[in-house]
Amino acid sequence: MVIVGLGCAGAAATLEASRAGAEVLVLERAGGGGGTSAVSGGLIYCGGGTPVQEKCGFADSPEEMFKYLMASCGPGPDEGKIRLYCERSVEHFLWLVEQGVPFKESFYPNGGSEPPTDDGLVYSGTENAYPFNEVARPAPRGHCPQAEGAAGGLLMQRLLGAVERTEATLRIGARCSTLVIDSEGRIVGVVALADRAEWYLRARRGVILASGGFIYNKEMVAHYAPLLQKCSYRVGTEGDDGSGIQMGIGVGAAAIRMDAGDISLPYYPPHQLMKGILVNRYGQRFINEDAYYGRVGEHALLRQEGQVYLIVDDEIFARPKGAMELAAVGETPAELETELGLPEGALQSTLAFYNDHAARGQDPLFHKSRESLSPLLHAPLGAFDCRVENALYAAFTLGGLHTDTAGRVLTPAGEVVPGLYAAGRTTSGLSAQGYSSGLSLADASFFGRQAGKSAALD
Repeated sequence: MVIVGLGCAGAAATLEASRAGAEVLVLERAGGGGGTSAVSGGLIYCGGGTPVQEKCGFADSPEEMFKYLMASCGPGPDEGKIRLYCERSVEHFLWLVEQGVPFKESFYPNGGSEPPTDDGLVYSGTENAYPFNEVARPAPRGHCPQAEGAAGGLLMQRLLGAVERTEATLRIGARCSTLVIDSEGRIVGVVALADRAEWYLRARRGVILASGGFIYNKEMVAHYAPLLQKCSYRVGTEGDDGSGIQMGIGVGAAAIRMDAGDISLPYYPPHQLMKGILVNRYGQRFINEDAYYGRVGEHALLRQEGQVYLIVDDEIFARPKGAMELAAVGETPAELETELGLPEGALQSTLAFYNDHAARGQDPLFHKSRESLSPLLHAPLGAFDCRVENALYAAFTLGGLHTDTAGRVLTPAGEVVPGLYAAGRTTSGLSAQGYSSGLSLADASFFGRQAGKSAALD
C-alpha cells in the first residue's frame, strides 16, 4: 500500500499495516517525517482508566469519557468514532508506550495545554468546569510524553523510530497530486512528483491519505471556513495545504464539517486571570471564564464575532501569556465603560450583578467555580483587548474527508470508496467542532492504526 504523509497518522498507519504483513511505501513531501505533529504540544487525549490516571488517583471509565466527548465535541459529533475510541483508549495508550513513548506518572494541576514540566497528566479540556462537570464525572485525560514543555518532537521521535524498525520504505521529497482510479472505481495508485520526475505508483492494497489539514491553504480556508481567516496564528505547517482532502474529493469522496476549526484564545496562564470576566461588545458576559481557552476562543469568535474584552481589577492583574494588551483602564466601572465605548450602563450593570454574587461564592448565570470567583472591586479596573484583530487567536481546521471507524473513505451517499483510506486532520474525526487539547493526536494515532490495519486486511 501507499501511505501519503508521515506525521502522527501516517506513522501509526505504517506501524499497524506493517504489523499486519503489508508491503508499505510511505511518501513524504518534506525532508523527513514528523509534520505538524512534531511541532505540536504533544498532548494525547486518553482516558477510561489509564495507568497514569490510576497512579495519579483519578477514577475514570470509558462511559464517563464517552459522555464528556459526546457533549463537548459537537454539534453532531461522530458517535461511532467516539464510542470506539473510548472503549479502546486504554489499549491505545498501552500501544503508545509499546512504541517507546514515555509518560511520567504525575499530575500537573494547572490545565489547559501541555505542562511546562515533564508531568504526564493534565486537564486539557473543560472536563472540570460547567456545563460538562454536570454531564460526566471530571477526570484529566491530557497525557503528555515525558518532556518539559512541548512534547510533540519527542512523540514523533519515538514513533518514527518505531517506523524505522519496520520494513516499510520511505521516499522523502515526494509530493502527491492525484489518485489513480480504475474502471471499476477502485483506487489503485497515486501520481507523485519526486526527483524532478512524475512517478506513477501502483498500490495493490490501496492508498492511505494522512497529509494533514488545510489551514495553510488560504483559498480553501476562505471558501470553507472564512471566520478562521481572522485568526492571527495558524497552527500547522506548510504541509497543511489540503492536498489530501482535494485528492479525495477528486475521486468522489465526501468532505464534511469543512467550516469547523479549533480556535484558542490563550488569556491564561496566569490562571488568576480566570477570576476576571469576559464581556462582549455590549458589556455582557457570555461564558464561564474557567472554561478551557479553546472553548472560550470558539465562543468568542463564532458567537461574539471576536469582539470581547477581559475585565480585571488591580488585585488579580497579571500579564497574559498570550499577546494581549490593555485596551483601557478606569478608576470606576463607569469610567472603564466609557473608555471602551460600551453602551452606557451595560458594563456597570454586569459588574454589579457579578460582584454581588461572587462575594457569596455564586455565579447564577454561568456557574464558574468558587475557586475562580472573586469580586472585582480593587481600583483601577483594566480591560485586556481580546478582540480578534488585536489578540492572539490560534486556529487549525477540523473538517476533512468523511471516514468510517475503520478509516475507509466514504462518498456523499455513505458508500465506501474502494481502496481509499484516510486518517488525521485529512479527515473529520472525533471533534465536529468543540475541542479539547490532545484530541488531534489521539484521533491521528488511533484512526491511523485503524486505517493501516483495514488497508492491509480488507
